[in-house]
Amino acid sequence: MLRGSELLHGVAERILLGYLHGKGFSDAALAGDMLDAAEGIDLTYTAAGRRTGVKIKADSYYGTDASKIADRDLIFYRSETSSYGFEAIANAATRQPGWLQRSSADELFYYRIAIAQTEEEVGALMEEPNEVFFAELKVERDSLQVLPMRALQGWFEATGDRYMSRPVVTDGRAAWYRIVPQSDVESAVAGVRDVGRVFPALIRG
Repeated sequence: MLRGSELLHGVAERILLGYLHGKGFSDAALAGDMLDAAEGIDLTYTAAGRRTGVKIKADSYYGTDASKIADRDLIFYRSETSSYGFEAIANAATRQPGWLQRSSADELFYYRIAIAQTEEEVGALMEEPNEVFFAELKVERDSLQVLPMRALQGWFEATGDRYMSRPVVTDGRAAWYRIVPQSDVESAVAGVRDVGRVFPALIRG
């Protein structure tokens, strides 16, 4: 069973794939080949006759209920920060650049989500069919921002060092993230789309 950041990423992939299908992008699919994975592409869809590659970043720092934030069992329910977390260094030992610099995706789907369930409960739901998964997953809040990757990469390369860095241990490796206020990104990078909530439509569907 998936755990931690890999589990959260899997949840986000499933939700965002459902969102694209609901919007009529019937060919939307999770990246299934090694080339896409190597190029930092998680999902693809066709828009206006053009294949679009998407990098997905799931961020659980979107909770607002103090009692749930304090509950250590709810690892996917963290206090809202109103910021973006961009990986600058993927591996502190090798100094491998983070996913933001490495990805060849066309768009970044930055998905904030607060889940009021334990890791074990979420992991079990990932084994269920979509009808059960979407009906029983307790997403208290969610929000999707779509960012143009080339413009974001150029801006981050020029300005990323201005922002606070934070170490994060992910899947046994130490990485470094730059924590960037949401307002800074969205005022500097042209073409950011604030989609807002996407999960409620999947429940209704």
